[in-house]
Amino acid sequence: MQRRPAFATLLFLTTQLVSPAVLAQTAGGTAAPAPAAPPQTSNPADAAADDAGATDPQSEQASPEISAPGIDPLAGEEIVVTGRHIPNVVRATPQIVSVLSTADIARTGEGDIAGALTRVTGLSVVGGGFVYVRGLGDRYSSSLLNGSPLPSPEPLRRSVPLDIFPTTIVGSALVQKTYSVNYPGEFGGGVINLTTKAIPEKNFVTVGGSISADDATTSELGYTYYGGDTDWLGFDDGTRRVPGFIRNAPDGTGIIPAEQLLQLSNASTTLLQRNQQLPANWSGELSTGTAIDIGSDQLGIITSVGYSNTFRTRSAIQQDSVTDTGTIRNDFRTLLTDNRIVGNALLGLGYKFGENTLRWTNVYIRDVLKQARGSAAEVYNNASGLRFQQNTNWFQRQLFESQAVAELRPIDGLNIDLRGAYANSKRDAPYERQFDYLCSDRTTTGLPINYDGGNGTTGFQCNGAYQVTQRFSPFASIIFSDLNEDLWTGQADVSYKIRDVGTLSAGYYYSDTERFSRRLQFNYQTSSGGGTAPGYPYNLLRPDYLLSPDVVNNACPQAGTGACTLQLQFSTPLGAYAYDAKLTTHAGYVQAEVQPFDGLRAVGGVRYEKGEQSVTPIGTATTQLNNDYWLPALTLTWNFAPDLQLRASAAKTISRPQFRELAPQQFRDPDSDRLFFGNPLLRDTELYNFEGRLEWFFARDQRFTLAGFYKRLENPIEQVGFYTGADDRLQTGFTNLPKAKLYGAEVELQKYFALASLGGDFFSSRRLLAIANYTYTKSEITADETCAPNVLNQTLGGCATGFGPANLQFRDGAPLTGQSDHLVNLQLGIEDTDRLSQLTFLFNYASDRVTNRGPSLLSGQGFQPDIIERPGIRFDIVARQGFQVGGGQFELKLEGRNLTRTKFNERQTFEGGNVVYINKYDLGRVFTLGLSTTF
Repeated sequence: MQRRPAFATLLFLTTQLVSPAVLAQTAGGTAAPAPAAPPQTSNPADAAADDAGATDPQSEQASPEISAPGIDPLAGEEIVVTGRHIPNVVRATPQIVSVLSTADIARTGEGDIAGALTRVTGLSVVGGGFVYVRGLGDRYSSSLLNGSPLPSPEPLRRSVPLDIFPTTIVGSALVQKTYSVNYPGEFGGGVINLTTKAIPEKNFVTVGGSISADDATTSELGYTYYGGDTDWLGFDDGTRRVPGFIRNAPDGTGIIPAEQLLQLSNASTTLLQRNQQLPANWSGELSTGTAIDIGSDQLGIITSVGYSNTFRTRSAIQQDSVTDTGTIRNDFRTLLTDNRIVGNALLGLGYKFGENTLRWTNVYIRDVLKQARGSAAEVYNNASGLRFQQNTNWFQRQLFESQAVAELRPIDGLNIDLRGAYANSKRDAPYERQFDYLCSDRTTTGLPINYDGGNGTTGFQCNGAYQVTQRFSPFASIIFSDLNEDLWTGQADVSYKIRDVGTLSAGYYYSDTERFSRRLQFNYQTSSGGGTAPGYPYNLLRPDYLLSPDVVNNACPQAGTGACTLQLQFSTPLGAYAYDAKLTTHAGYVQAEVQPFDGLRAVGGVRYEKGEQSVTPIGTATTQLNNDYWLPALTLTWNFAPDLQLRASAAKTISRPQFRELAPQQFRDPDSDRLFFGNPLLRDTELYNFEGRLEWFFARDQRFTLAGFYKRLENPIEQVGFYTGADDRLQTGFTNLPKAKLYGAEVELQKYFALASLGGDFFSSRRLLAIANYTYTKSEITADETCAPNVLNQTLGGCATGFGPANLQFRDGAPLTGQSDHLVNLQLGIEDTDRLSQLTFLFNYASDRVTNRGPSLLSGQGFQPDIIERPGIRFDIVARQGFQVGGGQFELKLEGRNLTRTKFNERQTFEGGNVVYINKYDLGRVFTLGLSTTF
C-alpha cells in the first residue's frame, strides 16, 4: 500500500472532515550530414567509406537545408581547399559549427529540439528547454528561425525554451560556437539556428502518435483541479476570464468589494483535488508535403500540426536556511503535478527558380501548463505547528512568427539575402491562487483536525486557516499576470565572390522589440482595518467554501462592533505591478573571406551595433541603456593536410540584460518553483572570445576533433538568491559581477564499424556507430572591492545606493552559474544501412553546477554557500524499426528514458557538513511506444 505523504494526509483531512460534504536526440550532436551522392575523391579512406555507406539511408540524404544570414546554402556542396573536394557543411564552413540533419535528429527519438541539442558537444539543457553553451547561461545563447530572431514567450528568460519546438517542423539545427559578424552581437556562447523545411523532395503525408508512461507519475498519486471543460485542449473555455474590475483595480482604490469578489471563478479554479491514478502521456502529429513543378521552377507546400498531453508529478523536499551554519528554518514537503499541453502548427511555402529560393514560413506554438501544488512544512519558522500551502495555477504561453526570406543569386558569384519577420509572444497566467493553513498543537475550542505525521500516529491538531486574518501578509491571494511582446526584424545581406581573390560581404540589420508585462496580486482580507476575520467554523473551511456567498456575506457581523466582509486588496509586495520595455537595434557589418595561399582561409570582419534599451515600471523611473559597440571577429582555417585542418578564432561580443532582469517585478518560475525579481541597476556584459580547434576528417561522416577555448567577461550577470524577511521563502535576483573568465577544452569522435565481416545475412548490411564527446570547462568570478549591484538594494562599504563591494557579496574565484566542469555524451548503436533498423544507447553526464549565488544573510553582511545542482548520469535506449504493411511504410519506435532514475538535486552544503535541500525530487523512468506511417 502506497504511503500517503504527510501533506496529502493534511489535505485529505482538510477536505474530508471540514467541508460540508505530466529531432529525436542527435547522434552526439556532431554527426555531419552526408552529401546527396558519393563524390569523386582522391582519398582511399573516403572511397572505402563511400562504398560501405552507399546504401545507407542516412548517408544518401541530401545535405541539410540551412537558412541563415550571410550563409551560402550551396557552400557545403563544393568547397575546394588544397585542391580537394570537401562535400561537408561542418568541414566546409569557415566557422566552428555542429549541424543536426533530419536523420541525426531522428536517430535518438527525441520529440523536441531541446532534447536533440543535449547531444551536441559542450551544450547542456537546463530547466527543460533552455540551452547553455559551455556552461554559460541561456542569456549568452541566441535562437534564430531561418535566420530571424525568435522572441521568448517566457518572462524569466531572453532565449526561447526550445522544448516547445517539435522535431517534425525542423529541417536542420545549426549550432555555431565561434562568432562571425553576420550574426547579432549578442553572441556570448553561441547561436542556434533552426531551419524549417522549404520544398520536400517528394510528396508525403505522415501520421504518427505515441503513448508513454512515467513510473514516478503514471498511475500514481497527483494533484489536480477541475478548471474548465476544454483544459485538456490547452484552451480555457471562459472559466478563467478576467473581469474588467480586476484589470482596472490599480487605477482606483485597489479594493475589490464582496459583491465583485463573488463574480470571480471559485470552486473550479480553487479546489485542490487528489488523483490517485494519473493518466498516461500521449501525443499525435500530422505532416504533409507537396512539391509542384511549374515549368523549370518548383513550388513547395509543407504543413505540420502536432499535439501532446503529458503529466509529471514531483514529490519534493524544499528547505531553506537564513543562517551561516545551515540550520533549517523551513522544511517543506511538496507534491506538485504539472499537466502540460503543447500544440504546434506550421505552414511553409517555398518557391525555387534557378538558384533562387523564396520562403514564407508561419509557425504557431501554444504551450500550456496546468499546475496543482500542495506543500506542508513540518518545520516552519513562524508557527509552533505545521503550515500547509496549496496553489492552483494556469500558465499559457503562445508564440507566433511569420517571416519572408528571399535568397537570390542574380548573377554568378553574387548572393543577396533579404529577410523580414514579425513575431509575437504572449504569456497569460490568470487565477494563480494560493491559500495557507497554519496549524497549532495548542488546545483549542471547536472541531480539531487530526494531523497524521505519516507513521500512523496523531502528531497534533490543526485548528485554523489564517488566510484572511492579517492585512499585511498574503496568506490567501490571487494573482493575474499577462505579458505581450512584439518583435519586428529586417535584414539584408549581400556577398560577392571574386574569382581567385575571395568573397566580400556586407549587411544591415534592424530589430524593434516592445513588451508590456503586468502582474496584479490581490490578498484576501476583511474590510475593517485589522478587524476580526471570519472565525470558527469558517476558518476551517476548504478554500472554495471559504469563498462561498454565505461566508463572504455572512461570516462577519453586518453591523456594529467588528462588522466586516471579505474583500480583495491590491498589493505590490515587491516592485512595480507593470512595466513597458523596448529595445531598438541598428547594426551593419562588413566581412571578407580570402585565401592568401593554398590551404589557408581567413574570414574576418567588424560589426557596428547600436542598441537603445529601456524599461519603464509603473510609478518608477525609467531604466535606460543606450550603448554602441564595434565588434570585430576573425577566424583562420589552415587545411595543412588532405584530412586535417586547424582553426583559430578571436572575437568580441556582448550580452544585454533581459527585460525581466531589469524590471522590478516578481514572477514565479513554474519549473523551479521559485520567485524571481529584477534589478534596474544592471549593465551590459562584454565578452572577449578565443578558440583553437584541430579537426581530422578521416572518412565520410567520421571525425576526430580537439578544441580549446577561453572567454573573458566584463560585468557578467549572475543569479543571486536572497530573502526579503524572516518569514519569506528563497527568491532569486540578478546582479553584475566585476569580471569573470571561462576556459576549457572539448574532444569529439564519430566512428562507424562495418559488420559484414562477421558473416550472415543479419550483419551483411549493418554497422556499429560510436559517437562520443567530452567538454571540460572551468570558470572563475572576480569579487574584489569594485562596487556591484546589491539585490537587497542596500548600500554597503561606501558604494552608491543599491551597490556594495563585490567581495562583501560574493566569494572570489567561485564558478559562474550554470557551468558544469564536465559534460559527457556517449552514443553507441547498431543500424542497418539498407533499411530503417536502429538500436541506440545514449549516455549523458553533467557534473555539479551552480544555479544561484549563495543568498546574502538577512543582516546584509556575508553570504551563504552557493546553491548547487547535481545533474548526474542519465541513460536512455531508443529502438526504431521500419516495416511495410499493405504497401504503407511504417515506423515503430520504442524508448526508455532516464533508466538510471537520476534525481533532481539542488542543495547548499555548509561548513560543518549541514546540507539544505533547496529542491530535491525523483525523476521517473519514461517508457514510450510510438508508431508513424508515411505515404
